[in-house]
Amino acid sequence: CPDLCECLEAAKTVKCVNKNLTDLPPDLPPYVRNLFITGSRLTLLPAGAFPAGRLPDLRTLNLSGNHLRAVEAGALAALPALRQLDLSGNPLESLSPQAFGEGGSPLEELVLRGALRNHSVVLSLAAVLQSGALRNLSRLELADNGLLLLPAGMFTALPALRHLDLSNNSLVGLRNVSFQGLGQLQSLNLSENSLGVLRNGTLSQLRSLPALRRVSLGRNAWVCDCAIEDMVAWLKESDQVEGKEALTCAYPDKMVGRALLKINGSDLDCSAPVDLPSQLQTSYVFLGIVLALIGAIFLLVLYLNRKGIKKWMHNIRDACRDHMEGYHYRYEINADPRLTNLSSNSDV
Repeated sequence: CPDLCECLEAAKTVKCVNKNLTDLPPDLPPYVRNLFITGSRLTLLPAGAFPAGRLPDLRTLNLSGNHLRAVEAGALAALPALRQLDLSGNPLESLSPQAFGEGGSPLEELVLRGALRNHSVVLSLAAVLQSGALRNLSRLELADNGLLLLPAGMFTALPALRHLDLSNNSLVGLRNVSFQGLGQLQSLNLSENSLGVLRNGTLSQLRSLPALRRVSLGRNAWVCDCAIEDMVAWLKESDQVEGKEALTCAYPDKMVGRALLKINGSDLDCSAPVDLPSQLQTSYVFLGIVLALIGAIFLLVLYLNRKGIKKWMHNIRDACRDHMEGYHYRYEINADPRLTNLSSNSDV
């Protein structure tokens, strides 16, 4: 058993808790299935941190509450039995897309509570998930990270995912988030965020998930205006939302505290347009139609009066020609010295 660690051979568990370790213990017993190295000063998980063949039965690895800033390529590749990984409470700055190796990982549970405060590591995690290296993942916990937005398509390569926890973040919208392909998803936790409304695109995706049984939406800043009508209708018809009776409006002032399930269309102020870009687009289309109609009427008038217009054009042409001939005649007279007196004494 390594120094500063506690080994329980009967439980196949090794615990190195609050021992201020700066490196991983090099002499871990090969029988270990559950390894806890927490509350230490680890800053780096380098390539080959767990040598190949040394820990063939390791299933649970808990590295929470350390000072890990980087997980290098191949750092977790030599753990063929790894099923649960907890990196919570680490100030991660770098997570290599090849951290779990090239051939994929058997990992089923990944816990990253409070470990994604740096935006660059969120993008790195999205790259790992999208690469298909964690296709066996069934539980993903991303709570307590202050996330505002999620990278587009972050969860599209997780066909086995059953539980997704995004609680206690600062999510303001889910327009970039796609739940398509998550046919096994059973629970989705979106509580304690800054969501104002769930749009039709998100609602249709949630409706299409056959296994989804529990959606948590509590403690969000729901904006009760015209845009929330479809969400309210979904809440009334759906049995997926946990504790939906407690969901209340946060804005505007006159709606604060009103239960979403008790809102009717007449309660919402729809006099002001909600979606200004859509309204402008409609106005441009209407203006185009009006201009096209005016143009068609103008062309029709021209066609019906074509003979009169033609006669009018001929008259203008003749008048212009007579006028120009007069100017030409005067020029010839003025240019000829012999006719100068004639032009000055007579009206030509």
